[in-house]
Amino acid sequence: MPSMTSANGELDIVSHSAAQTHRIGLRMGSMFTGGEIVLLDGDLGAGKTVLARGIAEGVGVTDPVTSPTFTIIHEYEGRLPLAHIDLYRLSGDGDISPTGIDDYLRGDGVTVVEWPGRAPDYFPEDHLLIAMRHLSESKRGLRFVPRGQKWRDFVGRLAREAFGG
Repeated sequence: MPSMTSANGELDIVSHSAAQTHRIGLRMGSMFTGGEIVLLDGDLGAGKTVLARGIAEGVGVTDPVTSPTFTIIHEYEGRLPLAHIDLYRLSGDGDISPTGIDDYLRGDGVTVVEWPGRAPDYFPEDHLLIAMRHLSESKRGLRFVPRGQKWRDFVGRLAREAFGG
């Protein structure tokens, strides 16, 4: 059962399986209209790429979505263009500049970034952070932390429409 904190608009949910995490991403992606920046934070195996695959499907991507750990950026076409970015191999804000992700952060598509903590001061203030954590072998906790009014409205709508919150 989701819980919403009214002070800052955060949403906490529990996903009971990888399939459910994927469906959450699918629902999110289906709600996107372009220009969204989603930061996925969590340990290895927390479900970041699973959620990213769901978001991709929700924006109409039909190609297989894989982790861009070694290439840093994968681009996909769908109803909206999607940039899936993985910063795992970077060591700080200075490493991110030559990657070219600035274009995606200012673009009209959807940008999903895994391991945003590798460049914590690099992202615009208006974004959605999803902190993911292991609760058990199959369960994951997802905390939606909206940054900016657009994202507070989005998280509230997601809570109502997808989780009955």
